Amino acid sequence: MLKAIVIDDEKQARDSVVSILQNSCNEIEIAATAANVAQAIDAINKHKPDIVLLDVNMPDGTGFDVFSKIHYKDFKTIFITAFDDYAIKAIKLSAVDYLLKPVNSNELIEAVNKAKEQAEREQDRVKISAFLNNFTNLTNNNPKIVLKTAENIYVVNVQNIVHCESDNNYTTLFLNDKQKIIISKSLKEFENLLKEFGFIRVHRSNLINTNYISRFDKEKNMLFMQDNSKIPVSFRKKDELIKIFDNLMNM
Repeated sequence: MLKAIVIDDEKQARDSVVSILQNSCNEIEIAATAANVAQAIDAINKHKPDIVLLDVNMPDGTGFDVFSKIHYKDFKTIFITAFDDYAIKAIKLSAVDYLLKPVNSNELIEAVNKAKEQAEREQDRVKISAFLNNFTNLTNNNPKIVLKTAENIYVVNVQNIVHCESDNNYTTLFLNDKQKIIISKSLKEFENLLKEFGFIRVHRSNLINTNYISRFDKEKNMLFMQDNSKIPVSFRKKDELIKIFDNLMNM
């Protein structure tokens, strides 16, 4: 039996989550519920749960404030939040599980089942640490991304990524220190995560950080990056790339 704590300032939302878990997740015991940050801290430290379902916005702070004040941190976290651009972006970059309000019962059950299967609590601490950094620093354009492989979890500054290259359902990230990290995610997923940080898809197989462009050979449709890599540019992306250069010239 796994112990869970449900934290949400809205009683209706809290009761709904508890009801779904009690009716559909036989291996989950509701150890406690909490309606604010202070109650959440006391409940987590007292009950030492396996899973915490945590609301983002509460009257006396945010769900993120909980992490800086608790002593016990060996649990799987599933964030529950109303849609918020910065929160969702921070969560996605950090590879942390989340559910959007109103909570869908099937999605909640799936998230809890995944949490039960994972025994990666130290990895979860890394993810949460990156998430807290991202939530604080997204507005300063200084985010970090969590990259998970079978052997390691990497926390990488987004602006240290020079370019990404796809190979079917795998993507290789090339960093500015010559390191290469292969992730089992599609290039489309990385495009969605990184496009607002100066990354553009210049080819079906290539996503580049515009900060590392050295030159563009317009005749050969070839980008030369600062790490000496050569990136092909598709014809339909050529005009978009030229506009970027024009904007840089006018700055």
